Amino acid sequence: MSDEKRPFRKNLISYGLLYIGGEELGVSVRNLSITGVLVELENNSSINNINDVFVSIKESSLVDIYLPEMRLAGGAEVVRADMVDGHVYLAIEFRTVSYDVDNVLYKRKAYRKEMTAPGQIIFNGNKYKFFSKNVSVDGVMILLNEYIDVDDGTITIFDFKRLQLRGEVEVAWVGHADTHSTLMGLQYVQMKKEDIIGIPRFSNKTE
Repeated sequence: MSDEKRPFRKNLISYGLLYIGGEELGVSVRNLSITGVLVELENNSSINNINDVFVSIKESSLVDIYLPEMRLAGGAEVVRADMVDGHVYLAIEFRTVSYDVDNVLYKRKAYRKEMTAPGQIIFNGNKYKFFSKNVSVDGVMILLNEYIDVDDGTITIFDFKRLQLRGEVEVAWVGHADTHSTLMGLQYVQMKKEDIIGIPRFSNKTE
């Protein structure tokens, strides 16, 4: 690729978090462009060489990234891995990244990952199919393709195979964009956050 076509990259040093291989790992940003970022992994017990990288992304090269100083968070993809002076460097391309996220993370306490996957939920003894919109370690936003009246605070059972979650949830809020669908925010009731594999916390608050 010629220099004229290559996106401008700004060299800098900034701290961030990368969710890869089921773990949140610290990274130092080395350069940044509008399409991606080059990061250096901090010392950790999981990824210390290129082979470790391949093992971590064997099932999927998609990862989640959070860069606090740049107010950026979202989905990305590992496109290259290199070793430089004994340190692991990853070239990452942005996929579904949101900007100016600090206030949102502060209010919600945890990062929300965009995810569309089917599931089932029960109301008044009836099963309803839904599709998730986004997921966090605290709860999930779902869309049902029918109009349903449900009170906030209702506790029920749901099944979400994508994350192997099945148990009690509480309806946090309900919204209707039209007369044919229902948008709903659910909070987990009887599920441990540590058991939710595949979703980073990326919280701004120390717990």
